[in-house]
Amino acid sequence: MRWLVFILVLTPVLALAEAVVPTRTIRAKEMISAPDLEIKQMDVAGAITNPSAVIGQEARVALYAGRPIRASDFGPPAIVNRNDLVTLVFDHALLSISTEGRALGRGAVGDRIRVMNLSSRTTITGLIRADGQIEVQ
Repeated sequence: MRWLVFILVLTPVLALAEAVVPTRTIRAKEMISAPDLEIKQMDVAGAITNPSAVIGQEARVALYAGRPIRASDFGPPAIVNRNDLVTLVFDHALLSISTEGRALGRGAVGDRIRVMNLSSRTTITGLIRADGQIEVQ
């Protein structure tokens, strides 16, 4: 009898928590809006619990209805797409150089992507600015 009490005391109790889940399938690269989300009671480690963290973000992977959303499943919306013509900017002290380039990747503000300089045909890596220009060094 003592063992039974001991086992019952040590057995973990599952506590349900709130998790944000999509109400419909959301494809990758699609914006997430408030009507696309609902809150369900489920026990999932790493699931998002606050819907405001997800609203206005872009799905990085396909999000299926009823499955919890994790932090790695979404991110800020991309402002530069692959094959977009972009302005490459180099700023250093009093020197500022700008030229045209072609994006070889897709990204949001603050992401590093590869870009081809159209003048020299060289591939470089740059940081996406808020205005859509690519800062190179």
